[in-house]
Amino acid sequence: MRKLFYLLLMLPLVAVSQGNEAFLLNLTEVTVKQGHDAQFIEGVKSWKKCYKDNDGKDPWNMWKRVQGEGSVYTLTSRMANWAEMDEDGDPAGKECRMTAVNFIMPHVKSMHYNIARSMPDVSTKSTSQDSKLVWVYNAKTSNSNDFTDVVKELTSALKKAEGDSRGTWYSLQGGSPEVADYFVAIPYKNFAELDIDRDGVWKVYEKANGKAKTDALRAKMRASISSDWSYIYSLNEELSY
Repeated sequence: MRKLFYLLLMLPLVAVSQGNEAFLLNLTEVTVKQGHDAQFIEGVKSWKKCYKDNDGKDPWNMWKRVQGEGSVYTLTSRMANWAEMDEDGDPAGKECRMTAVNFIMPHVKSMHYNIARSMPDVSTKSTSQDSKLVWVYNAKTSNSNDFTDVVKELTSALKKAEGDSRGTWYSLQGGSPEVADYFVAIPYKNFAELDIDRDGVWKVYEKANGKAKTDALRAKMRASISSDWSYIYSLNEELSY
């Protein structure tokens, strides 16, 4: 599946248990042509059926971005290591390649592929299987060392206060100039969970360390970031496998 999407990127355009080991996350962002959302969805359904009928083994999740311009989907899948890129497997993906070419690609405006590595030392250890939303905060850094120092401080405070950090952190493995350097994905069961009032991470840190230290750490983080942004993504189970 991940290799099929990688191959499609070369064509002209017409949340599993994570444990304590780092893994690689494949991210394929798809921007759908205006007015083509229904056709794109039907194309992915046809592709999923073909993949299932051919006994495909590689799972994936399909997320739809809630905010922002246009209709944007992100397909995610995992690899244990880089060596998986050398494998010549996934015959189901090869069998269904033309289904994607004929029924998905005509409705795609653009595709953007990235790979991120998880950061287990600062990430949640929980294995929630019923998360239907993720809030993703992205940061492009001007000082990577300072930024990761701040992340370690904040997640350490969360772990002491709550027993775990709230999300999974990733570092991007290369990419184009506009791609984030780091992002964190915070899971939610549904939209209603967003209404639950709880202390933000800075408030948690301030309660443990005081205002002066919090202000200094916040200033260090601001100085280490050149830009940041966030989106909510909703899981489309019908398009996932």
